[in-house]
Amino acid sequence: MVKASDNFRGALLMSASMAGFVINDAFVKLLSDRLEVFQVMFVRGLFATALLGVIAWNAKSLFPAVNRADWRLLGFRLSGEIGTTLCFMTALFHMPMANATAILQALPLAVTLGAAVFLREPVGWRRYLAIAIGFAGVLVIVRPGAAGFNAYSGWALAAVGFIVLRDLTTRRLSAQVPSLFVAFLGAVAITVAGAVLTPIVGWKPVGVAELELLGAAAVFLIGGYLFGVMAMRVGEIGVISPFRYSILIWAIVLGFVVFGDIPDFWTLVGSAIVVVMGIYTFYRERQIAKAAQAGSHQ
Repeated sequence: MVKASDNFRGALLMSASMAGFVINDAFVKLLSDRLEVFQVMFVRGLFATALLGVIAWNAKSLFPAVNRADWRLLGFRLSGEIGTTLCFMTALFHMPMANATAILQALPLAVTLGAAVFLREPVGWRRYLAIAIGFAGVLVIVRPGAAGFNAYSGWALAAVGFIVLRDLTTRRLSAQVPSLFVAFLGAVAITVAGAVLTPIVGWKPVGVAELELLGAAAVFLIGGYLFGVMAMRVGEIGVISPFRYSILIWAIVLGFVVFGDIPDFWTLVGSAIVVVMGIYTFYRERQIAKAAQAGSHQ
């Protein structure tokens, strides 16, 4: 039986994970007027690859036996990883951090829809309705046609699509493929992509200050990933998963403190719609899983 203390610890770990991701985003955005996107992908990727390589080596997860089917899935996943990083960082470079983060909160709804369409997972009318309302909330955030509409919102929306590809292929990986190995491969792929794409836009000087920010970004990025894994291993998923939305609070606070950005009224309204629908989807999936489990025990 899951203890209340486990749920509390899981919620704290998930909140810490989201804080790690947002602090990474803040460091990346601080570099937006100094370096090119591809440079940041490359140099931060070098730090992340080295750190994850050491962690995976110590965990004996660096050279696992991987079958052909899993390698094929890993290929699709890495494509999603590269697309996600490129699209979201491009959005982050050109729009307020809280707005880009808010658009990304449609992810649980998009993954549920993607699982229904591509993996034939059953989804009832209630969750389809929640998905539709949630996507309407995204449109409220983006507000195409409005005077303040930022075209780079499209990059954040594209990032959601790539994350769906990444997450759905991750679901299909066999349990024999270690999570650390998957994360390490992702870091390698992003680093290589950054190295290949950097010559297109040219290389700007990278000084000690830039290296410090990139190294710190890599540390917090990996911290976000590791805390997220730890969170999902304690407590109940249905209780812990909604704390993913704490990322919006972190993004709003850091966006204001570091960059002086304050989300407008409609961004907050759209974010609230997306969050409520996402939490409802988590709740419905948990209820359906419990009912299926109860039925299997009868």
